[in-house]
Amino acid sequence: MKPKIIFSEKCLEYGTWHIEGPERVRKAYEILKERGYEFLTPKPAAEEEIFKVHDREYVELLKKGAIEDADTPAYKNIYEYARLAAGGAILAAEVGGFSLMRPPGHHAGSVGLALGVSTRGFCYLNNVAIAVKHLNKPTLILDIDGHHGNGTQEIFLGDEKVTYVSLHRYPYYPGTGYTSEKNCLNFPLRANCGDETYLKTLEEALNKVDMEKVEVIAVSAGFDAHAGDL
Repeated sequence: MKPKIIFSEKCLEYGTWHIEGPERVRKAYEILKERGYEFLTPKPAAEEEIFKVHDREYVELLKKGAIEDADTPAYKNIYEYARLAAGGAILAAEVGGFSLMRPPGHHAGSVGLALGVSTRGFCYLNNVAIAVKHLNKPTLILDIDGHHGNGTQEIFLGDEKVTYVSLHRYPYYPGTGYTSEKNCLNFPLRANCGDETYLKTLEEALNKVDMEKVEVIAVSAGFDAHAGDL
């Protein structure tokens, strides 16, 4: 049975000039549509869901377009696009699907910047964190993005309901995730480590998790760990 794909064309409306642009999502949508996947349209996340993860003052700055950094522009209506992406993650969590939405989220901490990093790495709201808080169940977050999810670690560090596992390139942006801490298990990998090393490390990482205590697996599925991506 194919998983349902969460998608809205609204996520293609902004940032056409940016490296985190709509074409990467559009291409994936077209391929999945051609292969017969079923699509569901998300609704924006309710603010009470967002406030379970993010500071109210930070959210107000996003609404006003009053916060940006070198990686993360203050696009017009970016808060609404970010709410829709967060809503996509919630819907994916509810139906066991895959959210094909942007903007991404795992670099966004509770107040935006996280773990001393100077930018939010194209992220505004932490989608996976909002979805995990929504379900409120014992969860494994598996982050396979090529970059460490500093925002996700900052949000869940010490949370007894959540185990965060990240495989990522190091040294590399954002410069965090070199060592494990409490419930956040980090597995830094050198560039061009190869499939065998990557898969062996993934197996090692998962073996460290007590799966009997896990009810939900949430995957932060960045694809830039692949040699053919950025």
